[in-house]
Order: sequence, then structure tokens, then C-alpha cells
Amino acid sequence: MSTDQQKAQTAQPGALALLMGRDRKTSIIQLEPGADFHTHRGTIAHDDLIGTRWGTQVTTHLGVPLILLRPSTDDLVRNLERSTQIVYPKDAGYVLLKLNIAPGCRVIEAGTGSGGLTLIFARAVQPSGQVISYENRQEVQRLAQENLEQLGLGEHVIFKHRDITDGFEERGADTLFLDLANPWDYLDQAHAALAGGGFFGAILPTANQVIRLIDALDSAGFGLIEVEELLLRPYKTVAARLRPKDRLTPHTGYLIFARKLLLPEE
Repeated sequence: MSTDQQKAQTAQPGALALLMGRDRKTSIIQLEPGADFHTHRGTIAHDDLIGTRWGTQVTTHLGVPLILLRPSTDDLVRNLERSTQIVYPKDAGYVLLKLNIAPGCRVIEAGTGSGGLTLIFARAVQPSGQVISYENRQEVQRLAQENLEQLGLGEHVIFKHRDITDGFEERGADTLFLDLANPWDYLDQAHAALAGGGFFGAILPTANQVIRLIDALDSAGFGLIEVEELLLRPYKTVAARLRPKDRLTPHTGYLIFARKLLLPEE
């Protein structure tokens, strides 16, 4: 096994690490030499984690066992500090597929919210892509920016405090996603920002909003319109009594997708 392969299997300085207790409660930290992780379950030095293989059980100074793991994107989103509702991971993952978001893509979103979807977009477009995130509530966007910086993803995102009524500053974007209550009011702006054939997406909580959006999309130069809803049913992972979890979140939102069509004058 090469040195690089060995490093990939162990926690390195600067890496994000997830520590999970027996109760499955988790904490995410960025490993820094000389730092300590403090919890009601005890303290553990980052130096004791650096160089340790992922998947290893470690213990705090109180002897409480924790499992050292790489955090998934889902873990990062669920642990995000938030002041607004976020797009659920089950919807966000599907959005990546439908909007063809991959390394090198240039993605525009509005609004930023707490940065959950921004985080997912940023991880998908790195190392050479870029996310441009618009939000007109400065205090909300400030929290999102702090969240992304703490996760080491700030360099892949440009945050803009701007009312998109005035339009987007970009042209030729690969993808544009609107997480707004009234996306139909900004379709001309979205159409202008996208490249020909570019991907458009939005999420809305109610059917009457969806009806208004798809009607507007049809007359704003968008085609291949789709509306979908994803239902996820998690189960209790107890071999002796496998059954659905008691609390479900069946409806989270309607997903709307479309493609920019070029108008005759374009």
C-alpha cells in the first residue's frame, strides 16, 4: 500500500471528522493539531485522532467510546447550524442528478437560506466548478457563509446579497435553482442567466404554487417541464422487529425541473 493510500485511510489534519456515540448522536469537527474536542461525554485531543484509521473506536478522557468516521454529505447537512428550513437530503440528491450537476459546473441558486443546498452543490462542483448563491436577507446569508467556511467549502461559493428582481449578474450558467416562495416572478431573469439548454429547478411546498410555476414556465421560454415528489420510508434497523420508523416525513416538497429553450431572437 502506497503512502498516499495509507493517508487516505487515516484522519489527517484539516479533515472533517464525525464522532458517533453508542446512542448514534454525532458531532462533526475539523481536525487541528493541538486542539481538543469537548463534550458532556468527555474530552478527546485532536492529536489522538490524527493518524487514526477511519472506523476506529476511540475514547474520551471519561472512557466513553466514540467511533471515528468520515462524514457524508448527508451528515454535514443534518448537522448544519440553521436559521431557516433546508432542502431535505432525499430531495437534494435527486436534484443533483436531474440538473446534471458535476465537477466543473457553474451553478446559480437563490435563496441561500442556511446553506444546506449550497453545501451540496459546492461538494458536487469541486474542485473546478463554482456556485453563485443569491440571498436578499443579509443576516441569513451570513450564517450560510460561516457554515460553508467552517466546512472548507467557502472557496467554491460566491455569495451575493442582492434582490434578483434586478436580474442575475451571470450569463451562460449550466444550472439555476430557485428555492423561493414565488419563483414564477423571476423566470425572465433565470432564462437570461442560463446557457441554451441549461437546467432549471425549483422546490415548492404546495400544489397551487406548482400550478402557477408550470403555467409561467411554459410561456417564459422553458420546455421539458417535469413535476415530481419523492417519498422516503426509513425503517428501524432491528433484525428481530424490522418495521418503518414511527415518525415519517412523507411530503417535503414538489420538485420542478425544466430546460431553457432558445427564443427566436436568440
